[in-house]
Amino acid sequence: MPKPTALSGFPELLPAERFVEQQVLATLADTFELHGFANLETRAVEPMDQLLAKGETSKEVYVLKRLQDEGTGDAGMGLHFDLTVPFARFVLENAGKLDFPFRRYQIQKVWRGERPQAGRFREFTQADIDVVGRDTLAFHHDVEVARVMAEALSRLSFLPGFRIQVNNRKLIQGFYAGLGAPDPLTVMQIVDKLDKLPGDKITELLVVDGKLTPEQAELTLALARISSDDTGFVDQVRALGVADPLLEEGLAELAAVIEGCAGITSDRVRVVADLSIARGLDYYTGTVFETRLDGFEGLGSICSGGRYDALASDGRTTYPGVGISFGVSRTLVPLLAAGAVAASRSVPSAVLVALADEESRPRADAIATQLRANGTPTEVAPRPDKFGKQIRYAERRGIPFVLFSTDNDHGDGGAEIKDIRSGDQFPIDPATWTPPAEDLRPTITTMQETPQ
Repeated sequence: MPKPTALSGFPELLPAERFVEQQVLATLADTFELHGFANLETRAVEPMDQLLAKGETSKEVYVLKRLQDEGTGDAGMGLHFDLTVPFARFVLENAGKLDFPFRRYQIQKVWRGERPQAGRFREFTQADIDVVGRDTLAFHHDVEVARVMAEALSRLSFLPGFRIQVNNRKLIQGFYAGLGAPDPLTVMQIVDKLDKLPGDKITELLVVDGKLTPEQAELTLALARISSDDTGFVDQVRALGVADPLLEEGLAELAAVIEGCAGITSDRVRVVADLSIARGLDYYTGTVFETRLDGFEGLGSICSGGRYDALASDGRTTYPGVGISFGVSRTLVPLLAAGAVAASRSVPSAVLVALADEESRPRADAIATQLRANGTPTEVAPRPDKFGKQIRYAERRGIPFVLFSTDNDHGDGGAEIKDIRSGDQFPIDPATWTPPAEDLRPTITTMQETPQ
């Protein structure tokens, strides 16, 4: 068999890296559940017409050819490329069994026809929270999802500082309407490219494709340049001299989000009004979010979402919602590759039971069973090498303790544990001893830390 090669865009993690990912997922789930969000997992496959309902193209969807060939319908089937579309479908199918407002979190793999690059993969994990109502959904949930996700990310202590950038589609649509833009949606989609194109190119697109005058284009860019940690942005927008009722509604809602998140900000966590954020997808109707990591701005937004009032509807009832999605793989894989985060050891084992000879393996297995009964991850040495070699084996794997049986000929001896980092060795009772809490499981370290 020829040596296999990695598939671009389908990241696979080493055991130590997978431990970091598992801790991240556990921390996210714990935070979401602390706020009353119920866990949900939807199927990986959706009909193509539903997958494309948000405006994506078929090139972004991995189509399941076998299901197509089996005659599942003209629309065909594909793997979901986000968690919002399957969630909207789930709500419609199960509305009679759900209590509204329905709060759910979902952590799953998704698949997208991306061009693989840093932070962008063809297979990746996302973590979403959403609150969905029936016909109406109170605005305070917009503030809530921002606060919950900010808390979840802040609990990932290895992350550098981050800022959640918030805007409001009513604000920018109202501004463009008050400005006299003939097609506000096109203008919004052009402004959404500000982080990818230089300002003069954006101006050109606003004039040519957005049909704005140079003066209107300049005011559009002036709006996009406004950013504020507090509600000072309101006066800055009004100073531009554009008026519209929808603009005023958006200003009030954005100010409410900034004020509502003021109590959670810190040196690491910032929630800012950033009027360059547009979120080009047209199903957003109010608050929109994007999030960037300090020092890793090249990754783009790692956490985004917003308010959607009509994504889920059965023709009689509409289920408005607001949600935010954290790109777990998008964030974590580049940080692991850069060495910005790591695990303190590559295996869960805290103890290696040494072997004096192969005949002593039953005794070693019995000791390991005693340790495991107390919740201590334990493995037995694979071979009865010289003790120095067995210690080096544990050291390479990051296992902090090696246990030596001190049985006598009658089998009524004890055991001694050696901390191979300090060299300390002392007798223990395997039936009752446990390692210190900080050694019981691997820990996450950052580039500023080194494993003890």
